[in-house]
Amino acid sequence: MNYGVDMTQAVPMTELWRGSLLESLHFGHAVICDDSGQIVLNWGDPNAVIYPRSSAKMIQALPLITSGAAAKYGLNSEHLALACASHNGAHIHTDRVSAWLDHLGLSEPDLRCGPQEPQDMAARDGLILADDTPCQIHNNCSGKHCGFLTVAQHMGAGPEYLEIDHPVQQASLSAIEETTRETSPTYGIDGCSAPNFATSLVGLARSMAWFASAADRSDRASEAAVQLTAAMMAHPELVAGETRACTELMRAMNGRVAIKTGAEAVFVAIIPERRMGVALKITDGTTRASECAIAAILVSLGVLEADHPATRKFMNATQYSRRGLECGIVKPAPGFPD
Repeated sequence: MNYGVDMTQAVPMTELWRGSLLESLHFGHAVICDDSGQIVLNWGDPNAVIYPRSSAKMIQALPLITSGAAAKYGLNSEHLALACASHNGAHIHTDRVSAWLDHLGLSEPDLRCGPQEPQDMAARDGLILADDTPCQIHNNCSGKHCGFLTVAQHMGAGPEYLEIDHPVQQASLSAIEETTRETSPTYGIDGCSAPNFATSLVGLARSMAWFASAADRSDRASEAAVQLTAAMMAHPELVAGETRACTELMRAMNGRVAIKTGAEAVFVAIIPERRMGVALKITDGTTRASECAIAAILVSLGVLEADHPATRKFMNATQYSRRGLECGIVKPAPGFPD
């Protein structure tokens, strides 16, 4: 039986302590690559094959720019940040998605991502009070899907932009394979119904390093990578939302690093000043563990302050009971990432 990610070579990355006992231990794999695509550091198995899930959204967004669609439709940095986003469904997200669709002459039924209850509490409560139901615009991937629709409309391609042989998805596959320097071995269907192309962890880190060093090059794809990275760093609130690790940690790094989570505990980082890319996967799929692990790696690389309040929400994070009593801590496992 193919179990996917190799559990046997995974290393301890994140611990949850409650009182004097280690209550949970999360294992994972992680890779840091430099601008040549070579491994600088790795933990566990760098060749573990994973679905990058939403951590690949900036790669999937490359054709939005390289095709000429973004320029044709006058997209700005907010649109680009939303194309890379796994957003909370707050009004700052849904209002912009609605306006984007309107700009294309399209509407909510043209999306193919499916409805999703917003993670933003105010938006969720607003729907309940209005006796309304979530729609596809609330889907955390609706910005990415607006990007897909923009490319499809620019290409004059059909409306079923999620089909594997649709030009939009073939462009996404080409972007994945070109930036990871690998042939994707398979694909799965993501939560938003889009194909998600598998890659090795080192391939994903290599892609992030390619993004990080894109300013050193002048080809069309690299210029697109610079724009997408800059948009993420300029609009961290659009990439995720309040209380989320992507938003809070990017703010803490003051536009120096772009980071992106993916479902099932994947996390990536683009570090332009170091020309480095990071990719990690927690094997049991626990998000709190991937958030702690990416924070620990960023601290070790000197781009995130260990004692910043945002960092302390995810790394060395005190756990509280529902009465507010201190009851535990989430922290890096001993020896990780040092």
